[in-house]
Amino acid sequence: MEKTNKKTLEEIIRVDHAGERGAIKIYEGQLLALKTIKQDNNLRDQIEEMKEHEKEHLEYFEKEIQKRKIKPTYLLPLWDLMAITLGFSTALLGKKTAMLCTASVEEVIEDHYQNQLKKLGNDEKDLKAKINKFKEDEVNHKNIAYEEGATNKGIYSIIDRAIKTGSRIAITISEKI
Repeated sequence: MEKTNKKTLEEIIRVDHAGERGAIKIYEGQLLALKTIKQDNNLRDQIEEMKEHEKEHLEYFEKEIQKRKIKPTYLLPLWDLMAITLGFSTALLGKKTAMLCTASVEEVIEDHYQNQLKKLGNDEKDLKAKINKFKEDEVNHKNIAYEEGATNKGIYSIIDRAIKTGSRIAITISEKI
């Protein structure tokens, strides 16, 4: 593929902007629970560090949205609310569930970024390089989450499926509106 279709490019940047913002909001929800109700300084520190990576990703996509004059998804306020709620509730359920939230979301994003890399043409080398780097960061977050006790076995499989399904729905909608 030589040149990237304009509509495809707009969808990629719009959804990635929304997704990176959503990741930050999930972590903010988790941090709110960890700083108020559920005291776990070790988990809080890990989440703060992962949130910093997401900030770098969001800043990049915010610049791309402005530079390319792409409208962000109209649903940002709804996604913000849902992401904060997801983060807060998973942290309240404990470390395993908070880490599962990260692992589940990052697994969806890993596939999502891989599919985007296939759609981008040679005219978008910089964007491809950034998405590839961000994908590696997300895989790292997923691996940390599993090392820290995330599991999708037993009752956790229901939470895993719900988070993955919700993430895929948000991606599909955010690409279009």
